[in-house]
Formats: sequence, C-alpha cells, structure tokens
Amino acid sequence: MIKTLFLTILLVATSITHNAQASEDNTLYIMLPQGQVTIRMMPEIAPKHVEQVRTLVRQGFYDNLEWFRVIKDFVAQTGYPLDKSKGTKGKSTLPDLPDEFSKYKFKRGTVGMGKSDAPNSANSQFFICLSDEMCKDLTGHYTAWGQVTDGMDLVDQVKIGTPPKNPDKTIKMAIAADLK
Repeated sequence: MIKTLFLTILLVATSITHNAQASEDNTLYIMLPQGQVTIRMMPEIAPKHVEQVRTLVRQGFYDNLEWFRVIKDFVAQTGYPLDKSKGTKGKSTLPDLPDEFSKYKFKRGTVGMGKSDAPNSANSQFFICLSDEMCKDLTGHYTAWGQVTDGMDLVDQVKIGTPPKNPDKTIKMAIAADLK
C-alpha cells in the first residue's frame, strides 16, 4: 500500500515537472519596442512549424528584423530577412516546411506562418492576426502555430504599412525554457 502511494506521488510529481517544462518550451516571448508579447506555441497542431520557429529563435534569426507588412485590422508580419551581403532574401537557410493546416480558427492573436502560393513553402515569415473578422478566412489555408496570450495591445501599436515608412523591429525573441 505504501509502495503504491509512493509510486503514485512520484508519477504525479514527474508529470507536473514534465508539463511545466513542456509549457516553458512552448512559450515564446517577443520583445518589441513597445514591450513584451507572449505566445503559446501549439506543437499539437503544427509540430514542424513550432520546431522550426524554436530553432530560428535559438539562432537569433528574428532579432532585429523589421515588421515589414502591417495591415490595419488584418495582420502584422515579420521574419523576412534582406541582407545582400549574406545572400539572404525572404526566408531563412532552413528547408521550407510542409503545410500543417488544421481546423484551428484564425482569430485575433492567432500566429500563422507566411507562405507563397506554392504548397509547402512556409519557412520563417510569420504573422499575428489583428482581428477576428479579417482573419477568419485564413483557417485551413495557412498553418496556425501559436496564439498570443499577453501583449496584443502592444502588437496593435506596431507601425502600419507595407512596408511601414519607419518599421518597428523585434528587439529579441526567446523561448521561456531557455531563460532559466
């Protein structure tokens, strides 16, 4: 009886520790000039996209990149590097991703991966939906991989334009688990 109770307590404690670590590994912070935005990444619906974003964040890929496409009441988009000296334009050097479309409803705060019209062309560009109405038709056509849980008021303050005249830049992105 005591052994069973001890094993049950050990399993519960291990599960709680594992869940906390998984939660931290799926929490993304974006530091904007306006403040910090928190995103819950969703590997259960887009595992390859979440893994690619984690890799790029850990490489510092998104740090100092412009929010190059911000359309009022629609989306704020970043992840488009342009450095002729390094030969980069429009995406990372990592392979493009297979589409991971789901029934997850695009709405205000949903984070989706940008892509071209070609299938399986997502790579590093992502957008944050600014409204329910304008983003609802993206469901099933783009990969949703995250949801803003805090800081949407800060995303709303990112300068508008395609591109903006003086675009805001991401200061830094980080995974919560890496900040310990």
